[in-house]
Amino acid sequence: MSTALFLGTFDPFTAGHDNIVRRILPLFGRVVIGVGINPDKHTLFSAEERVEAIRKIYADEERVSVVSYEDFAVDLAQRVGADVIVKGIRSVQDMEYERVQAAFNKRLGGIETLLLFAEPQLECISSSAVRTLRKFGKDYSWMLPGKAVEKNRSKDHPKKEDKE
Repeated sequence: MSTALFLGTFDPFTAGHDNIVRRILPLFGRVVIGVGINPDKHTLFSAEERVEAIRKIYADEERVSVVSYEDFAVDLAQRVGADVIVKGIRSVQDMEYERVQAAFNKRLGGIETLLLFAEPQLECISSSAVRTLRKFGKDYSWMLPGKAVEKNRSKDHPKKEDKE
């Protein structure tokens, strides 16, 4: 059974991320979602909250698992037995960034990266867009997978430091 590793910060996990997972499931026997922990990023949700929220989305899908990581992607790929790393692309900027990351992953770990283009109706969706809409009190629920909306709504009253 082949394994795809889908990586990101996922703060929060969006409908675009969900779309990528659902598109790669038929191509691979198993999908591992790797939730990146980067101490240089100020995330809205803790790693544990992000992992738990994503697990709830795929609770009925035994071929999907979710783990957090704070080391190199290639190290996680080796630990989970991934055959390929999968990344979603929305723009030319995403493409250039992911092209460089793919080259590093190939050089450091010998693993290929599969880049999937976002479906046109999802190109404007990003975690940062969700956070911005949330900050200004706008509806962002259309950017989240259905099961993720409730979890994100629980954070709709940000603390003072969240607003800064």
